[in-house]
Amino acid sequence: MADTQRLVRQNLIGNASDMAVAASAVAVVLMIIIPIPSVLLDALLAVNLTIAILILLIVLFTKKATEFSIFPTMLLVTTVFGLALNISTMRLILSKGVNFDVKMIRAFASFVVGSGGADGLVIGFIIFIVIIAVQAIVITKGATRIAEVAARFTLDGLPGKQMSIDAEYNSGSITEEEAIRRKQEVQREVDFYGQMDGASKFISGNVKAAIFITVINFVGGLIIGMVFHKEDFNTAITTYTMLTIGDGLISQIPALLVSTATGIIVTRANSEGTFGHDVTTQFTQNAKIYIVGATVLMILALLPGFPWYVLIPMAAMLAFIGVRLARKQVADADKAKAAAAGASRKAEAPSDLSPVVPLDPISLELGYGLIPLVDKDKGADLLERITRIRKESALDMGLVVPRIRIIDNMRLEPSEYCFKIRGVQVGRGLIRLGYYLAINPGGVTEEIPGEKTRDPTFDLPALWIAEDQRDRTERAGYTVVDAPSIIATHLTDIIKRHASEILGRQEVQSILDALKKDYPAVVEDTAKRLSLGETQKVLQALLREQVSVRNMVVILETLADYAGITKDPVFLAEKCRQALGRQICLQYADQDRNLRVLTIEPGLEQKIIDSRVDTPGGVIAALEPSLQRQWIKALTRAVSAVQQKGWLPIVLCSEGARALVKAATSRELPDLIVLSVPEIVADARVEAVGEIRVEG
Repeated sequence: MADTQRLVRQNLIGNASDMAVAASAVAVVLMIIIPIPSVLLDALLAVNLTIAILILLIVLFTKKATEFSIFPTMLLVTTVFGLALNISTMRLILSKGVNFDVKMIRAFASFVVGSGGADGLVIGFIIFIVIIAVQAIVITKGATRIAEVAARFTLDGLPGKQMSIDAEYNSGSITEEEAIRRKQEVQREVDFYGQMDGASKFISGNVKAAIFITVINFVGGLIIGMVFHKEDFNTAITTYTMLTIGDGLISQIPALLVSTATGIIVTRANSEGTFGHDVTTQFTQNAKIYIVGATVLMILALLPGFPWYVLIPMAAMLAFIGVRLARKQVADADKAKAAAAGASRKAEAPSDLSPVVPLDPISLELGYGLIPLVDKDKGADLLERITRIRKESALDMGLVVPRIRIIDNMRLEPSEYCFKIRGVQVGRGLIRLGYYLAINPGGVTEEIPGEKTRDPTFDLPALWIAEDQRDRTERAGYTVVDAPSIIATHLTDIIKRHASEILGRQEVQSILDALKKDYPAVVEDTAKRLSLGETQKVLQALLREQVSVRNMVVILETLADYAGITKDPVFLAEKCRQALGRQICLQYADQDRNLRVLTIEPGLEQKIIDSRVDTPGGVIAALEPSLQRQWIKALTRAVSAVQQKGWLPIVLCSEGARALVKAATSRELPDLIVLSVPEIVADARVEAVGEIRVEG
């Protein structure tokens, strides 16, 4: 209830602020048309000055320019608001003349002009002109130029910054969330400086409009005062000069503050702290400059004509600051030496050895000749392909592959690469840059000359061919791939074959944590019955046979149902396979949902079941050596016959024999698909195309 009330309150506050902003925008436009009373005009002039002061203070206390992202919009708002006030005050000045009673303008005019004498009027007018000139020529022009340059260089540097973020993400230095946050921050920076490039023109336009309004106030006031109000020349020029100066000051001082804020915010692109923090830090880096400055001031104080009573105290103050900074720097240096000595002593102590850095879950090592494949500046897209492969693996296998660290290895040949899982090599290949790999899939119609080799992924016969032979080679029936595709295909195959090794307990915990947000009851129920390690073993058993674990809800519900009977991972994995029966059948069936399978002669199948031996690593079929050879020979012959017909070899057996058949054939036929009868769903059509039997 409290959360609901808080949300309602926040929505009301947000709606109120939106309505207030909208009403203010309409009111500013109406100010240009509708006359405003003097009292209200005083309040609005004070508001304009207050807003300008607040903008300057916000800029001074902002660490990064993008933290004040509405600044370009505020420039437009304050400019329009100031011009509306200028028009309103101009209307009152021209209409009331000596009876003009806006106290903010009268106060500014009296403060600058004084009693209203001729000399005061001239001095005030000169001060006003100098303020206009400083703002137009110095601050506004400089801020506009810096905004233009910052926008151009920020936009030019956008691709490089994004590629740097992608490289850090693909190397594993940062997380995906951090990469997204950094990219959004870079985009906000580009948008900000692009907006500032245009918004800075509001300031220069405001200065020009102020000059025009000043001329109208002065000239128009003289004409109206002398012609319509019947005032003499001295009275008219004194009145309208004072009011023009006051009106100009009350409008240009806020504009000057906003212009200064603009210059500060666009000149602090490389700052990481507030303006005050940067000044304190950078003005106290070196004590020598204060000593030298004090010496120069002392020399000037000794020269005749110079105000020694001003220069000597300033020199003493600089000398004092220099001595204090020198002592502080010496103390800091001593502390740093002591800390370094303590760190070295700790490093020498055997008991303080740093822990061994864990090995990467999966890494790609490249010879130095293959570095261009990951250089985005040269158009390489291997990093993007690896990112896509990780996403595809998550969708296909349900396994979120950890970040793949890409490093160069000087011990490899220049054109070699290798994949490692936790520091152990699982794949290696050789690539010739500038050439294409032409793989012979078996239906080649023409022999193509080239350097003979083997496909590193599937060990098929292949050729290295030049780029100008690519079209001819493809027409001849070869499969032609470039260097990045070779590595990407190899990586995809390694992830599928070694998914069970990649899935560690930390990865399982991450999957459960993500699932717990939507299915807390399922995760908690399973956690009560099985430990994290036991769940990991079941998932590894599924991935070992390339069964996707993406449907974790069904898997966990099945584990919770059968964990009370036994915690044997083999048994639990078989029950999970049966729960995922439709998924498995569709994975291997053709378009018409036909499953062409090989069956096992019942007597042979029973012998396999009777030979079961439970080991710490799982179950195995301990057949007699002669029977094992005959069994593998018969199985190989049946599989070859099925493959010659273009069908996928699938062995169908009973639930009790499935795990044993897979274990007995994992070395000779690692890619053999073994299904059990309970895994077959009702709408799958099973066709037996052969029976495996042992002769004699």
